[in-house]
Amino acid sequence: MNDLKAPFLKTEVMPDVQSTRDERALPIEQVGIRGLRHPLTVRTKGGVFPAVGNFEMDVALPAHIKGTHMSRFIALLQKQDEAIDSAVVVKMVREMLPLLNATEGRIQFTYTHFVKKSAPVSGVESLMDYEVTWIAKAKQDAAGHINVQLNLCALVPVMSLCPCSKEISEYGAHNQRSHVTMSVVLDSETQITVEDLVAAAESEASSELWGLLKRPDEKWVTERAYDNPKFVEDLVRDVAGRLKSDPRILSLVVEAENFESIHNHSAYAKISLG
Repeated sequence: MNDLKAPFLKTEVMPDVQSTRDERALPIEQVGIRGLRHPLTVRTKGGVFPAVGNFEMDVALPAHIKGTHMSRFIALLQKQDEAIDSAVVVKMVREMLPLLNATEGRIQFTYTHFVKKSAPVSGVESLMDYEVTWIAKAKQDAAGHINVQLNLCALVPVMSLCPCSKEISEYGAHNQRSHVTMSVVLDSETQITVEDLVAAAESEASSELWGLLKRPDEKWVTERAYDNPKFVEDLVRDVAGRLKSDPRILSLVVEAENFESIHNHSAYAKISLG
């Protein structure tokens, strides 16, 4: 019979080395885990879907404490059973500080976000994928209140058609697939969705993209882009202007990269506001 009172099962007799005092007088800005893949459920405007996130989680460690409790980061993720949205990300980082006995901390994770879209003419449905990163930074003030800054980043593939090529050519214009990357800073009370950012980029491009198109849709996309030419400068300015007008956004960085179809290099532009 197993002896359930064996000494190695009694946690009270095991030393807590991490919590011992360190005499080197060197605080650590960030200590934690990274490269952790963990399943999650994502909330979208159209419902919820399963995903896998790549997580980084860390806290600030005072000079007098030897180490943090790494296993508690995992425990926090294991108990998470709500579908992820902006409010849940804020809740997680607020729970992390007291769990790790910390006054500052950060949670960052990246995953693939799927949106079901209908083609513009046929209406056939397909999924589009977007790379999304959430970053939540928490800091406890002197009164014990935990303040949170929330950052949402989304990479949105779109289509752009060159205005110069259209102007000088008799038979058409060159176009390319472009990546619009938006990183916005929000306060902890802001309710914003990934789809809000996706819409900002797709609405300002020469055309948005779809996972599946029929021939009438392809005609529509081609003609839509031709009627709506954009330089990379136009693209980054138009997206930044649209986001700037959103009162929920405190500051923003917008980058656009055109993967040129007539050059073996990309065209690139970036705007930072706030």
